[in-house]
Formats: sequence, structure tokens, C-alpha cells
Amino acid sequence: MHLEHIDGPADIRCLDYDELQVLAREIRSFMVDAVEHNGGHLGSNLGAVELTLALHRVFESPRDVILWDTGHQAYVHKIVTGRRDGFKRLRKEGGLSGYPSRAESEHDVIENSHASTVLSYAHGIATARELLDVGDGHGDVVAVIGDGAMTGGMAFEGLNNLGHSGRNVTIVLNDNGRSYAPTVSKLSESLMRIRANPIYMRRQRKMEQMAGNAPLVGGVLGRGISATKAAIRDMWEPPPFFEDLGLRYLGPYDGHDVGTVERALRNAKEFDGPVVVHVLTQKGRGHAPAENDTVKLMHDTGTIKQGSYTAAFAETLIKLGEIHPKMVAITAAMPDSTGLLTFAERFPDRCFDVGIAEQHAVASAAGMAMEGLTPVVAVYSTFLTRAIDQVNLDVGLHGEHVVFCLDRAGITGDDGPSHHGVLDMVLCMKVPGMTVMAPSSYQELEVMLGYAVELCDGPVSIRWPKTQAVIVSEDLVGSGLSARKARTGDGRICLIGVGKMLQACLDAAEILAEEDIDVTVWDPRIVKPLDGEMLGDAASHDIVVSVEDGFREGGVGTAIQLALDDMDSDTHVEVLGVPIEYFRHAAPDVILERLGLDAVGVVSAVRRGLAKI
Repeated sequence: MHLEHIDGPADIRCLDYDELQVLAREIRSFMVDAVEHNGGHLGSNLGAVELTLALHRVFESPRDVILWDTGHQAYVHKIVTGRRDGFKRLRKEGGLSGYPSRAESEHDVIENSHASTVLSYAHGIATARELLDVGDGHGDVVAVIGDGAMTGGMAFEGLNNLGHSGRNVTIVLNDNGRSYAPTVSKLSESLMRIRANPIYMRRQRKMEQMAGNAPLVGGVLGRGISATKAAIRDMWEPPPFFEDLGLRYLGPYDGHDVGTVERALRNAKEFDGPVVVHVLTQKGRGHAPAENDTVKLMHDTGTIKQGSYTAAFAETLIKLGEIHPKMVAITAAMPDSTGLLTFAERFPDRCFDVGIAEQHAVASAAGMAMEGLTPVVAVYSTFLTRAIDQVNLDVGLHGEHVVFCLDRAGITGDDGPSHHGVLDMVLCMKVPGMTVMAPSSYQELEVMLGYAVELCDGPVSIRWPKTQAVIVSEDLVGSGLSARKARTGDGRICLIGVGKMLQACLDAAEILAEEDIDVTVWDPRIVKPLDGEMLGDAASHDIVVSVEDGFREGGVGTAIQLALDDMDSDTHVEVLGVPIEYFRHAAPDVILERLGLDAVGVVSAVRRGLAKI
């Protein structure tokens, strides 16, 4: 076993290539075991093993800065930088994060879990080093971008500025042809054609060999080699995209051959200015279940569970698609995780995966709506925040009928601070004319999605959590834009539970009933606009406690409080929600309990209110 002796990057520099092959197999087996026990991202890490070993043999982290995009492909990096034992609690509270974490190691520079940002980081770090005159003496800057991250518009902005500035950055394009699903872009098609073109690869090697062996005129040939290679690429592939932007291009190379990648990286270090090293890797390599997963190559180990909110969305969308031929679906590289695969199979011409490009997805949806389509944009809550300008000014300003379906809203848990969906409700409530819905059950989501598609005008957002949905009978489902009274009390205390927080309020009501405190409970269903009947009833109570799993400040509770103030109500309002801070990874229920967003926390809020009146 070599792996048990790897405690830092220096340890892998002592191994020969045969030993590195053994180590690579051990690392893959180790990661499979860890992810099977704890969950996490598997396919992308299985494909990045040899590349990561080569990086840490050529560059001296942390002196040399190695940046990862997206960060979920950094498991091997964590293993070789001394965190092997931490994988026993991968993504568990107190254990390793599933992404780079500055709190874990000096080898992690950026906590990059949203895609397409690394080239901007690299540009900024390289610029600072040059201006502060620390570049040559304080290491290289390496940006590893892959697993679909190159499809995001911000990556192209970073490339453009790196090429224009001429900063010394080594850009490693980890090209596995995928993101969460098969990568969508013309550039990815270009790279795939290179993968499939042995003529280009053979001619490049032959040309380099001839230039190196030419007597006397080697210098002349050397100066002309870049132009010659560019000409051959123009013949056998699309125009040299990177070089047109001012970046030197090297490759493509076999990303599973440590020696080949090492030599390419060492060559890249010798050039002035930004260099792209293009390596070809296989997502899911070495693990048969991943290699045979045609949908996402075991990008992660999650699936859509029966009885989940995502399942409700997927089933309802198909039914609506049958009825409404003008309804279309859009996602940003996540058709599987957001529940769009069955819709795509049934209506292939009406489902659009735009790659990791949320801003484009939303602006494109606005254009579709302008011409009479009804776009349903399915993204994670945390990723919608990347496109809030487009939500506000491209969809909202024009009053376009676009339905935003936000999965993983609220406290999500295992993926940590970057994936909690705690901003969407606050932001969407500030978009003029937007209707904001929060289903509390499987059946509510079905009803709301139908209403949003068929009856709403203007933009709509529907948010739901990662956790399993509550299954209720038909008489416990609301309709239209009306709130639903879930429990009638004695008129003293009113609880208003947003979305999944309704259950915490109902549980709190049972606890309080044992103390002869009979409370009213409302399911607001639609948090913008708030139902006037619910507000009128709440104003008749002595105490109102609102509960939501989004940010407390500027959220639903604040809106209820302001509405009651406008009604000149003397009702005391306790607003429960998520404080404005970052939360590390832990089980969702654990985090919610600590924040007082469970039945016990609601009961405590009621008691605080009673003490104040």
C-alpha cells in the first residue's frame, strides 16, 4: 500500500511511474469507499487522479497556488495534501467538506463550489503578485478548470482578461466532456472533435519531432512552429479559440498518463504569459458503475427519491407538458438532479440544457416568453442567485411569464455554505410583480405548479426543500393564491409556517396544546402577495410567530410584520428565520434545531411572546 504513506505532496514526488499507477488505483478504491459511505461527488474525482498527482509533482503547493473549478473535483487534492483520514467523515459535521476549505488546509486557497469562477481568481491573484513584486519568488498560479465549468460565461470573461493582460497563469483544462450531465457548448464540441481526431494528434507529434531533429535550421523552425501548428489546427479542428484570445495552447494530452501531463506542465511553466494545458480525462474512470452510468457517470450518488418534492415536480411537469404544447423547460447543466430527464425524453424539442450558464438560461427564458412560450426554469435555489439581475430586469421588468422552480431551497446540509438556499425568497420577494410560492407538501407542489403555468401572469417562483415531502390528503391542499388555515385556535396565538416550516408549527401546536395553549396555524402557501384573509385573521391575535427557512431579515416574516403595522394592528410579531451568516456542512435538521427552526424553537418563540405582552 502506497496510499497509507502519503501524508503530503512531497511523498508522491519520491515515487516512480509504476508506483504512481498503483497509487492511482488505491486512491480510486479509497474514494469509492468514502463516497459510498458518506455521499459526495465521485465521477469527476475518479477522472482527476493522475492529473492531480502530476500537478502536485510539478508544482509545490502551497507555495504554488493550485485553484480548482469546480471544487468538487478536488478530493484527490485533499488526499495528497494530508487529509486522507478525514474522509471517514466526508461531508459530515466536523469532517471534511466536499469542496476546498480554507479552514481545513493551507493548500486550499479558494472555496470554489460554484462553477466558472477560477480564471477570474487566477487573474486577480497573478495581478496582485505582479504588482506586489512577489511573483517569481513566491510561486506559480495554476487554475484547474473542468467538469463543464468552461461552459459558464464567467470563464470566458476570465480567459479574455488573462489573454489581454498576459499574466503568468497555467490553465489546466480538465476536459472530461461532462458537467453534471453531458456538457453543452460549441467549445465542448470542438474539444470532443480533437479527442476523436487521431490525425491531428499524430501530425502534431511528427511535426514537433521533425523540428527538434532539423540540423542548423532548428532555430528557424522553432520560431515557425507555433504558426505551423496553428495552421494544422485550423485544418483539422475549429479555429484556435484560446490562441485568438492571447493564450498559448498546449495539447491535448492523455490526462491519465502522469508522465505526459508532468512534461506538459513543466513546459507550460517555462513560457511567459498565460498557457492552456488541455488534458483529456474520463469521468468515472476505474469504477464500472460510474463508467456505465450514461446519464451522469456517477457525478454524485444522489437520485430522485419517490415521494420527494423533486419527484412531484417531475411528474407534474410531464402532465402539464401533455396539456400545454407551448410550455418548455430550461436547466443549467442539471437535467437529472432537477427532475427534467423524463420531460426531456418525452418532449426533446421542448427541453433545453444550456450548460453551466444560469444568466443565459434566465435571459433566454425571457425571450421565449416574449414570443408566447411558457418557460419553466428548473435550477437549485443557490444557483438562481447567480442570475438575479436577469430575474429582476430581464424577466421582472418586462413582466414576462416565466416560472422559476427552485429545488434545494432552505437549509440543505451536507454540501455546506455554498449550497444552502437561503437567499432566493428574500430576493424573489423584491422583484416587482413576482408571485412567490412555498409548498408545504407533495400535493401542494402539484397544485402550485399547475396554477403557476396555467393561471399566473408575470414571473413566478416556486421553492421547495431537499428533504422528503409531506404527503397529505386532498382536503389539506389549498388553491389559487389563497392561504390555508391548518388549525383554528382560541384567538390568542397564531403560527404561520412557510413551506416545510408548516410542519414545525403543527408539531409546536401539539406541544402547546398539552399546556392548554390553543394556537391557530396558517399555511401561507403564497408568500407574495400575502393573502389578505390570513393577515386579517393574524391581526386579530395577540401574538403572531412566523417561521421560514430563508434569511430572516427582509423575508416573509418581515413582510407579515410590515403588513400588520400598516393595518394598525397591536399584534406582537416574533419573526423566526435564518440569521445572515454562513453555515458549515451538517445534517439539515441539526442546523435547523440550532437555529430554533423546529417545534421546540417555535414553542420557545411563543413563550417569549407571551412574556412580552
